[in-house]
Amino acid sequence: MCGIAGVLGARNLEAAEALTRRMIAGLVHRGPDGVRIERVGPHVLAHARLSIIDLEGGWQPLHAAGATVIGNGEIYNYVELREAFGLADLLATGSDFEPLMHLYRQEGPAAFERLRGMYGLCLIGADGRVFLVRDPFGIKPLHVRQLADGVAFASEPAVLAPQPQPPMDAAVGEDLLTLGYGVGGPALGVESLDPGEIAEVADGRLIRHVSALPRTPAPRRPAPATEAAAVKALDAVLEDSVKVHQRSDVPYGLFLSGGIDSSIIATLMARLNARPVTAFTCGFDVPGAADERRQAEAVATALGLDWREVRFTEDDFWRLAPLVAGALDRPTTDYACLPTLKLAEAARGVLTVVLSGEGGDELFAGYGRYRRALRPRWLGGRPAAPRARCSVLADRGEAAAARWRTAAANDAPTPLARAQEADIRTWLPDDLLLKLDRCLMAVGLEGRTPFLDREVADFAASLPDRMKVRGRMGKWILRQWLAEHCPAAAPFARKQGFTVPVAHWIAPRAGDLAPRLAAVEGVRQIASPEAVRAVFADDALAGERWPLLFFALWWTIHHAGASPAEAMAEVVGVI
Repeated sequence: MCGIAGVLGARNLEAAEALTRRMIAGLVHRGPDGVRIERVGPHVLAHARLSIIDLEGGWQPLHAAGATVIGNGEIYNYVELREAFGLADLLATGSDFEPLMHLYRQEGPAAFERLRGMYGLCLIGADGRVFLVRDPFGIKPLHVRQLADGVAFASEPAVLAPQPQPPMDAAVGEDLLTLGYGVGGPALGVESLDPGEIAEVADGRLIRHVSALPRTPAPRRPAPATEAAAVKALDAVLEDSVKVHQRSDVPYGLFLSGGIDSSIIATLMARLNARPVTAFTCGFDVPGAADERRQAEAVATALGLDWREVRFTEDDFWRLAPLVAGALDRPTTDYACLPTLKLAEAARGVLTVVLSGEGGDELFAGYGRYRRALRPRWLGGRPAAPRARCSVLADRGEAAAARWRTAAANDAPTPLARAQEADIRTWLPDDLLLKLDRCLMAVGLEGRTPFLDREVADFAASLPDRMKVRGRMGKWILRQWLAEHCPAAAPFARKQGFTVPVAHWIAPRAGDLAPRLAAVEGVRQIASPEAVRAVFADDALAGERWPLLFFALWWTIHHAGASPAEAMAEVVGVI
């Protein structure tokens, strides 16, 4: 897990190196262990390292087989690739990225299809071809910008953004206040490679969509004949995924919510490790707030975990809100970002790698909207598409919903599969994985997602709908597995949900916030001052206050150029 940046195909190498140095300086939070910058022909590459595998020999850029590579993330099957292709005698390091260069010499760009992991990488081959590649789920980011002299790339768009900043596209605010996140498109005037995209740079020009990496490159396995067979096969698939996701030369643990997905990961980590696994759980001491600490503690006790409880307070809310807004260069109003950053702060002094449960809902059909998509209309069924939810946009929210439908369109074979694929194309990379990457990397912590693995995805795709959704319950096969292997997780209990009590903390300041937010230029671009004041005057609209507050902070930082502390003072005032 690192930060990467560079300029490819430049004629003026002095200018390219100066730009690269500025970019990597803005990414050192992603790689606090050190920075290396190199010129390779007409290219300049920079790597800010968070040391995870081969602490001494894994420094990048790496050179082998006439090729050069820098990458952000992890290639989990590097051990298997080394053995399958007889590379052991050729490797000079234990880095998980070095086998790729030898495979490229043998197979060319087809080598990218053999990778199992999360990554944004740049490879310069011995044949002179230059590629930028992003993993198939979009777990790791990779942003690009065509320059007059070459192609610049980086792990975060803020360091690539043109200066002065172009005016904000109204679609950014519309998407944020309708969907809670942005649907693809540029961030701060900078493009992002799509999940699974392979782009090429030739003669200093970017060639997008040269090819795409499928999430499950191997042929799909046959559907399990029985539920018992499915549970048995699931056990093997998930254990293998957690096993390779634990590959690390530094301490690792997990974030444990007490829900289905994180409890499964905890159960398998407890099985695979001789020592107690360290687990962190966040909770809120607010009356009526959904809090999963007690359930997480029950799971931790049953599995013998080293369990750490983290309290999230009102002071944390006001302290972390501007920091989250600053970290999220592509905005999302998902309030789970707040406890994610608090957990990352707590874990960073103990762990360097954490495993978490993102992807379980999307692959195994955990959301209620999937079940609604399966019901006939006369029983309340409806497509799993977003609906405008912010009153300040009036009728402009439909534009965001239309953009979502375009981005989410797919031809999966069943209504359930189409709803899942829609989320995998939008919600997953543009909200959940963005949140995980930015909030953890803000403090130099690596996050890994064992559900978002090509072998797990292949297995999930083989399941019939009835093994994913049964009656009022999603993730049916996961619940069956958990009932067998960790009944303390109460897998058939009604889902409590995870709700951060942001409305409770904002309410006492609603009167002060209304005029301040209404005066923010970015807010005025998409909503009238009267509409903003109405949200803070009507408690029935309390759920819309956090998105407006976050958007005001985000715009003030990323478009007005304020620091998080300055944005907090301008938007909120003194706390």
